[in-house]
Amino acid sequence: MAAETSLQMKLRLLLIFLVFLAVNPVKAQDASFSQYYGNPLYLNPALAGIKVCPRLTLNYRNQWPQMGANFVTYSAAYDQFVDAISGGIGFLVMSENLADGVLTNTQASAIYSFRVNLTKTLTMNAGFQGTYIQNKLNWNKLIFEDQLLSAIDNNLPPTLESPPDRMNIGMIDFSAGLLFGYNERLYGGVAVNHLTQPDNSFYSNGSSNLEMKITAHAGALIDIRNGLKSGEIEDLSISPNIMYQQQGEFHQLNLGMYLNIYPFVVGTWFRHNFENPDAVIALIGFQHEKFKIGYSYDYTVSGLTNATGGAHEVSFAWQFDCGQKTIKQKAIKCPRF
Repeated sequence: MAAETSLQMKLRLLLIFLVFLAVNPVKAQDASFSQYYGNPLYLNPALAGIKVCPRLTLNYRNQWPQMGANFVTYSAAYDQFVDAISGGIGFLVMSENLADGVLTNTQASAIYSFRVNLTKTLTMNAGFQGTYIQNKLNWNKLIFEDQLLSAIDNNLPPTLESPPDRMNIGMIDFSAGLLFGYNERLYGGVAVNHLTQPDNSFYSNGSSNLEMKITAHAGALIDIRNGLKSGEIEDLSISPNIMYQQQGEFHQLNLGMYLNIYPFVVGTWFRHNFENPDAVIALIGFQHEKFKIGYSYDYTVSGLTNATGGAHEVSFAWQFDCGQKTIKQKAIKCPRF
């Protein structure tokens, strides 16, 4: 059998994407980042301001690059702690390009979090997020069964399917989260996205609500020589982490560990979707007092196999100075990737 051409592969993926979108629209999943702590405001709004001083983060993810119609996600965020309001503020902008532009998703969020010192060693952050979401459908890039059946020499005729009455929809969304930090080196949190479950159907008489997403995450920073008693992220340390996410019938578990050998960080973890294993992820990063940059690769172990090209992800963060003011709050030492 001759090898599948890039056009055939693209047609097949677009058809699969269409079937998924048309038959099961309410179960579409949010974007996922392997370096989830490298995109902290997207993980949990309660993480806004935990580094105290101003911070800028940038993220890029390219999933299934070998399939022709890949999934590309960009995000940029800024956050800091503000003494005047006794809390952190954050701004997050994200853009997704799905299946070579069949569907694009753009989001802009504003976040506020506040910190409560429960004891001398235990703190709690509560975060609230408001988001504007815009989805655009490029109908001309969709391919239907009637086109494939009538195709001649890879030339596709127009489809007889009727387009939806809306190609561009906007919605307001709200999220909230909690973060607990113990002795600055043990941390855990929970976040709930899409609290109001807004309608994101392209049909004005349809109903396709964004399903609520629940995220739980926890971890520790352990100095190899002194355990949890001392040690900074710059020291020789390990950081085991776990994250669980649920959105509708979709369940996902991430288990992994970082090894910090300043100025380098290496990490590996396993992502499992309950129904089947998903990917093994490897990371290498470089960190400095002012910035960090990391690269990770997802090796697909599910039924899709790694012929999809897995996923490439890059994260960057710049930590600004607080200036001359006295720092009243201590940073919680979550991983940087």
